[in-house]
Amino acid sequence: MSERLKSVGLDIGTSTTQLVVSELQVENLAGSFSVPQMQIVDRKILYKSPVHFTPLLDESHVDAPELKKIVESEYRRAGVERHQVDTGAVIITGETSRKENAQAALNALAEFAGDFVVTTAGPDLESVLAAKGAGADTYSRETGEALLHMDIGGGTSNLALIRDGQILATGCLNVGGRLLKMDKQGRLTYVSPVLKGIFDLQVGDIVTQKQVQAVADTLVQALEMAAGLREPTKLLTILTTEGTSIEIPKEPVCLSFSGGVADCIETSHDFLAFGDLGPELGQRIRSSRLCAGKYRLGKETIRATVIGAGCHSTQLSGSTVFYRNVTFPIKNLPVEILTQWDLPPEALTAHIREREKRHDDEVLWYLTGALPEDYAGIRALGEKLARVMGDKALLALERDMAKALGQAVALTQSESAACICMDGLRLNSESFLDIGMPVGPAIPVVIKTLIFSH
Repeated sequence: MSERLKSVGLDIGTSTTQLVVSELQVENLAGSFSVPQMQIVDRKILYKSPVHFTPLLDESHVDAPELKKIVESEYRRAGVERHQVDTGAVIITGETSRKENAQAALNALAEFAGDFVVTTAGPDLESVLAAKGAGADTYSRETGEALLHMDIGGGTSNLALIRDGQILATGCLNVGGRLLKMDKQGRLTYVSPVLKGIFDLQVGDIVTQKQVQAVADTLVQALEMAAGLREPTKLLTILTTEGTSIEIPKEPVCLSFSGGVADCIETSHDFLAFGDLGPELGQRIRSSRLCAGKYRLGKETIRATVIGAGCHSTQLSGSTVFYRNVTFPIKNLPVEILTQWDLPPEALTAHIREREKRHDDEVLWYLTGALPEDYAGIRALGEKLARVMGDKALLALERDMAKALGQAVALTQSESAACICMDGLRLNSESFLDIGMPVGPAIPVVIKTLIFSH
């Protein structure tokens, strides 16, 4: 069975908003007598919108009505009616992902979103999306090279350390092209608080190219420190985004770049061309240690965050599932892969809390690896997961053992705690789940997989 779906992806970022329309070819790769396993086998981009500046009422609040106008106009340009769209994703990143902004954006786009995957992306998830969107993980997997990917946007730089195609660590720096904004005469219209102590001029002052270059040089030094190319100083600590950390590579790695600033690394512009730091920041990166060795620009630069959307495919869980105190249906539940479930409880708790930072809400944990096969091992794993996850344990696995593991979790939880454990599923870390009302002994699951631009 093969079908084609029309998909819309919308990325609402700190500086820019973009829309992409794609056609997805979906096929059932399972055998005739098996539960369907729908997979995307081809993807064609039908339309890419121009890059719009994200409309703001002020530096902290999205202009929701104006955002709606942008989306309506891009639907018209793409020749797409809302009823023709089968699936999609709205990704809200950067400063726009702050709760008041995210809610305003979602309210404005409610009539477009429907059953779309809608998620606000914190720094960790942004780093993952950008690295995948730029094709950095694919490049690493195909070449065997270790990469440090830097997605340098308007307000922040999202970093991802990649080996053998796997993203091992992420981080975020307050380094971006729109930390300074100026008009065509060079008069400052915005100075980010991040630059306090680094830049002394204020809004209304006239800035020279030399002064902009000096700020860019300082920011580039922080990027060099994060890449292990310069001895770390207090500057790196000052510019590291609150709540994140930077894992400095222990060996030389290939540098990979995306984001709006990446477009200015190999192409020079007048320093006032875009009314911000971007042109000078890109050129100072080009002449710095970051580009002295091997480096690459992503397959996508300014569009490196997710520009595709989700393929909706329905699976049935295995028939030996467990659930209690769960309200169905559950929509748009993000999936995180849990491979390190055998860590000691304290380490596992820290690992899970760190991964939860990628999401604003609940997470379903998909356990992989050599899970225990004997009752004692399953009981011990269930007890540990219950202690770590507390009053809500949302679990899935491929192996046929959900009922036993779910019961083991529930035995350690309080009677009012919620638990669901499903098996027979194949998921990845770009999946979101809709979980329906149980059908007999099984549970229908709609899997929505984010499609990236590589």
